[in-house]
Amino acid sequence: MPFRSEQIAAALRHLRRRDRVLGKVIRSTGDFAVKPKRDRFAMLVQSIISQQISTAAATSIRKRLTRLLAPEKVSADVLLQYSPEELRTAGVSPQKAGYMLDLCRCVTDGTVQLNQIGRLSDEQVTAELTKVRGIGVWTAQMFLMFSLCRPDVFPAGDLGIRNAIGKLYGFQHRPGEAECIEIAARWAPYRTIASWYCWRYLEGDDEW
Repeated sequence: MPFRSEQIAAALRHLRRRDRVLGKVIRSTGDFAVKPKRDRFAMLVQSIISQQISTAAATSIRKRLTRLLAPEKVSADVLLQYSPEELRTAGVSPQKAGYMLDLCRCVTDGTVQLNQIGRLSDEQVTAELTKVRGIGVWTAQMFLMFSLCRPDVFPAGDLGIRNAIGKLYGFQHRPGEAECIEIAARWAPYRTIASWYCWRYLEGDDEW
C-alpha cells in the first residue's frame, strides 16, 4: 500500500514541529515523493546488486541483467535457469549471484513468502528476509520502507543517513548509530519520511 496523502501531510506537520533543522530540509526539498516498488522479488534482487557499490554501478548491472534475461522479467523461476557464471556476464559478482540464487530457492520452496509478507510486523518481516543468505538488516529495512511503505523505519547503520545527520546537526565526526537513533527518536512515528529527507539533503548538500 503506498503512502497516503493524509499520512504524508500528518508526517510533515509532525516533523516540522518536532525538529526545526529537519523542517528547513523539508521546506527546501519540497514534497515527499516515493512510489512503492510493487515487484517485491525484483526489489530484493536490486538491493542485493546494490550492496557496497555505487548507484551508477548498480544501475549498470541491473540493466545488463535485464538484457540477459529478456524477454523474461526478473523472477525466481527465471533466475534459477542461470548459473553463477552466466550471471557473471551481466556483471553480477559470484558472491552476489549466490545470494540471488539463494533468494530464488527461498521463494520457490516457501521459506520466504513474499506474497504474504505484508501482513507481518516490521520485526517479523526483518526476521523473515534475513533467512536469505546475503540479506541483512539494511536490505530488510529498505524493503520495509520502499516496498511495504512502512512509515516508521530508521536505518541507523546507513552511511548516507549518518553523513546527513552529521552535517545537519553539527557533528565534527560521522555520528555513530546510537547518536543517530537518539536524534531520530523525535521523528517517530514517521522516521521513514524523515530518512528520505536526509537522503535528499545529502544529494543537494553542495548547494547549501
